[in-house]
Amino acid sequence: MTLIPQFNIQDPLDRPDFNAVEYINTLFPTEQSLANIDEVVNKIRLKIRRLDDNIRTVVRGQTNVGQDGRQALEEAQKAIQQLFGKIKDIKDKAEKSEQMVKEITRDIKQLDHAKRHLTTSITTLNHLHMLAGGVDTLEAMTRKRQYGEVANLLQGVVNVLEHFQKYMGIPQIRQLSERVKAAQSELGTQILADFEEAFPSQGSKRPGGPSMVLRDACLVANVLDPRIKQEIIKKFIRQHLSEYLVLFQENQDVAWLDKIDRRYAWIKRQLVDYEEKYGRMFPEEWCMTERIAVEFCHITRTELAKLMRARAREIEVKLLLFAIQRTTNFEGLLAKRFSGSTLTDVPGKKPETPLEPTNPFLEDESEDNVSEKDEDLDRPKKPKAPENPFHGIISKCFEPHLYVYIESQDKNLGELIDRFVADFRAQGPPKSGTEEGGAVLPSCADLFVYYKKCMVQCSQLSTGEPMIALTTIFQKYLREYAWKILSGNLPKTSSNSGGLTISSLLKEKEGSEVAKFTTEELCLICSILSTAEYCLATTQQLEEKLKEKVDKSLIERINLTGEMDTFSTVISNSIQLLVQDLDAACDPALTAMSKMPWQSVEHVGDQSPYVTSVIMHIKQNVPIIRDNLAATRKYFTQFCIKFTNSFIPKFINHLFRCKPISMVGAEQLLLDTHSLKTVLLDLPSIGSQVLRKAPASYTKIVVKGMTRAEMILKVVMAPHEPPVVFVDNYIKLLADGNPETFQKILDMKGLKRSEQNSMLELFRQRLPTPPSGPDGGPSLSFSAPTPEQESSRIRKLEKLIKKRIQ
Repeated sequence: MTLIPQFNIQDPLDRPDFNAVEYINTLFPTEQSLANIDEVVNKIRLKIRRLDDNIRTVVRGQTNVGQDGRQALEEAQKAIQQLFGKIKDIKDKAEKSEQMVKEITRDIKQLDHAKRHLTTSITTLNHLHMLAGGVDTLEAMTRKRQYGEVANLLQGVVNVLEHFQKYMGIPQIRQLSERVKAAQSELGTQILADFEEAFPSQGSKRPGGPSMVLRDACLVANVLDPRIKQEIIKKFIRQHLSEYLVLFQENQDVAWLDKIDRRYAWIKRQLVDYEEKYGRMFPEEWCMTERIAVEFCHITRTELAKLMRARAREIEVKLLLFAIQRTTNFEGLLAKRFSGSTLTDVPGKKPETPLEPTNPFLEDESEDNVSEKDEDLDRPKKPKAPENPFHGIISKCFEPHLYVYIESQDKNLGELIDRFVADFRAQGPPKSGTEEGGAVLPSCADLFVYYKKCMVQCSQLSTGEPMIALTTIFQKYLREYAWKILSGNLPKTSSNSGGLTISSLLKEKEGSEVAKFTTEELCLICSILSTAEYCLATTQQLEEKLKEKVDKSLIERINLTGEMDTFSTVISNSIQLLVQDLDAACDPALTAMSKMPWQSVEHVGDQSPYVTSVIMHIKQNVPIIRDNLAATRKYFTQFCIKFTNSFIPKFINHLFRCKPISMVGAEQLLLDTHSLKTVLLDLPSIGSQVLRKAPASYTKIVVKGMTRAEMILKVVMAPHEPPVVFVDNYIKLLADGNPETFQKILDMKGLKRSEQNSMLELFRQRLPTPPSGPDGGPSLSFSAPTPEQESSRIRKLEKLIKKRIQ
């Protein structure tokens, strides 16, 4: 093969962007280099000759390429033809080998099929011989009542007969099959007759107990049609319980509920007697003892239901609960003794739907950190026993008469509430400085313990409509407890001896001393608040437990939201009373502030007497309230927030009444305002040895409200000349577009009416144009200062106060 020469791609002449001018300039960069032009020309001519030689060599090499390719193609075609011939030879040989193998194995396959058919024939003949002999023997043993041998033989004959199902078209096979069916029918009739003779429906049982014949007959019945077994069981149980129906007839004294124990004692004796006499007669898998007990339960439930309908007026609560308790105990005893496997196949009875377990003792036990008062409702229980399949099998008959129980609980709860009221009046409110102060009232825990008892007891009786009726009773007395025990015992203010209303709580007592609540009354309010909070949480848990106990279809009818709202109202009223008391105590001090001659104050001194009075009242009330609400910290925080929301606007309103104010008077008020702000910020922990940071929500309210008071005083302190600067400063500091507020500021500065009018006109002109409201009219509003702006103003104000004090 001719090799193609490799060209030097570094040569400038080989570059695709070759430029002759640049190439010549490269060869002759200067005029002096032109002296070598002949030498350069000779080199180029030599390179041209070499290129011509290379081109010639390449062209000559390409003339033989086509001929070599055709030769190689012909050689490849010859090789393929040879390979195809070899493959065809191999295929022919394989077909000949396969044909040879088939001829060799043809005889072997025929022998194999013959062997298989011969084996099947021999097996079938053996089965036929066994079937024919078995049928003859079966008929002979049936006539002789040899049930022990018949049981095993019959099962074998039935199994053999199954192999001949595909041969039923043969007359002889069909005849044998009919003889087997006839033998089975005869056995069934004969066994039933033997049991009827041994245990007649009328009269007493034969003495001497069961026989071996009947025991073997039961084994045969297992192989026969299941209806034979069911008929034997039904007749035996009916005969065994016939005495029960006679002894406990409706007209017998022992049939009534007060002697219900005798029913269960009778069946216990009968079961013991059965196991001693007949325990070995019936096969163990028949579960005859359990079947007798289950049938007894069905009969008892029917008889008790009929009896209670006839004598409904004689049913009393204690008698009903006694009967239910004894019945549920018996059902529990059955669950320990039997598995309940026969409940779904009791002859002649529809299967009972197993009821959901409602026994509270099947739940988890209480956790260690649950308080004694809460454990009755939210205690997780620990399983003590498996689910009781017999629950309600008898006790379900008492459900239509549970209205007696519900009415009794209604009466008992009414008496319980009356006793709580009498006890509270006799014992009086909790004493301050004792463990009772601010604690949950004991009657609250007693009420929910009784609720727990009733709920568990009723859930054991029924999880249907009676639970809904009981829930209605619970709702009724939760509301009564809230009204009679909690709201009814809240202290009344002196201005509202006839009753407590929110409007009366918010009235101001200006110009007169207001009677404060005593320490005992404050403790009582805190105790009622804590009790209402406990009732609120426990009522929610009670609702959840009731929903767990009741049927799923009735869950939506369990709703205690209204009762929880009632307790929330008691909490709100209690907090409002505490706020009103402290707020009213501070009113005389604020009134004194507004009546002081602030125009004649000559120098800034310590905090004013009215501030000292406000702080004194706060230090008297707040520690008592905080200590008594230690267990309900969130409601103490609510109290602080509500008091602050009430006190600060009132303080600002009294601030506007301080007019006119001199510069020194404004500085004194600014100092007083800062003192009140400091006290309010420390309000949650005032008088406490444990310093705790106030909640951020509360601090934000105090800072925002008192900063406004400080800004009002700062505007008052600012000179009103020039007016434009004063108005702009007011708009910037207070961000209040209300002309009435601006008018109050002017009154505090003591400006004349003419000056005020010009100031008001300028104020209206300098107000920024607000966007139109949704109704198309102007809507004045200013954005509140940012926290950074408020913080900056507060720091400036503190520096000003410190400078004045120094």
